Amino acid sequence: MECKEGQLKPNLRIILPILLAILLLVPVTRAVTLQVLSDAFLQVSVFVFASLALYYSLTRNLDKERLASYMQQHPLQEVAIAALLGALPGCGGAIIVVTQFTRGLTSFGAVVAVLTSTMGDAAFLLLAQKPADALLIVAISLVVGAISGYIVNLFHKGKTDWLLSKGASDSKESLCGPEPSRTRKTVLRWSVRFWKVIFIPALIGAVAVALQLELNEPLHLPANTVETIAATVTFLILVLWAFTSDLTGYSAITSEEPTTHHEGWLNKSVLDTQFVTGWVVLAFLAFEIPVQLLGIDIAGMFASWGPMVVLIAVVIGFLPGCGPQILVTSLYINGSIPFSAQLGNAISNDGDALFPAIALAPKAAILATVYSAIPAFIVAYGYYFLFE
Repeated sequence: MECKEGQLKPNLRIILPILLAILLLVPVTRAVTLQVLSDAFLQVSVFVFASLALYYSLTRNLDKERLASYMQQHPLQEVAIAALLGALPGCGGAIIVVTQFTRGLTSFGAVVAVLTSTMGDAAFLLLAQKPADALLIVAISLVVGAISGYIVNLFHKGKTDWLLSKGASDSKESLCGPEPSRTRKTVLRWSVRFWKVIFIPALIGAVAVALQLELNEPLHLPANTVETIAATVTFLILVLWAFTSDLTGYSAITSEEPTTHHEGWLNKSVLDTQFVTGWVVLAFLAFEIPVQLLGIDIAGMFASWGPMVVLIAVVIGFLPGCGPQILVTSLYINGSIPFSAQLGNAISNDGDALFPAIALAPKAAILATVYSAIPAFIVAYGYYFLFE
């Protein structure tokens, strides 16, 4: 199957490494930037990569076409299966359902179910940092997604042809990513080698940090040596991330990298880890610089906003792509926003699955976003007023 080449645009990803280089050169921001880079790697990236590698290696043999065919043949089970696919970490399950809808093979209720239940790549971050909270959110989103999907199907009664653009059902553009360029292939190859070399020692270091064990003194290293190495590794990861994409623009900086059927689970794990790392670093910087350099109490500021924080988190979920959602999840992990805000964002966000929908069925994408917003507001504010 051939995939169309994407239109080349300026590489916006390179902005983050350039920004970090500037912050590292400025004395007043150097220490906090090094700490952010070190924490992002040892507290997040290593565990996210381990989770991704385990997940993708276990699901690599999933027959997507067979699953889609089963859903089409069992309409009563279709919505529940779609919600379950959405509840899986990452955007793969949601993209399967959305793609099948654009080809006229699944119901619109299944689309709403999968987009409501999916949390995208932010799920990997939350699983790595707060697994109990992640499982609770996934369970709630799964139930809410299934109920929403069945209600939508009852409302539309199968009459959804008007939601599909002319020729959308014949398009194969969303079924695979663009054929990689030589540059991307080369950089990705080096990225995979890089992770193969660093993963085991990085995992040992990350576990030690999680257990609050000192590393520099037992290894007879100068103070902050391990932290400096971790910060350097994070910077290299972000440089590699900046050059592993042929397509740029909004979708390239906010969504996980599309892969072809030639690229295996390890490549996918590396690409997604680099993407998550980029947004985690951005979120940590947005939190730590105001706190440490300006003395701003971000958590207190959000707390003073009350229920408005929930509204903002839900609205951010409307933005296509997983990047903004990782930002929200990072704020929750830092204790800046309440659980209700994270829950509302998880239900309202559609992850990367919205991109093929926007391209092939924009009416369906807009309506599905509206439909998923309704339970997001109800559940998030219900939790806020009942438990917070």
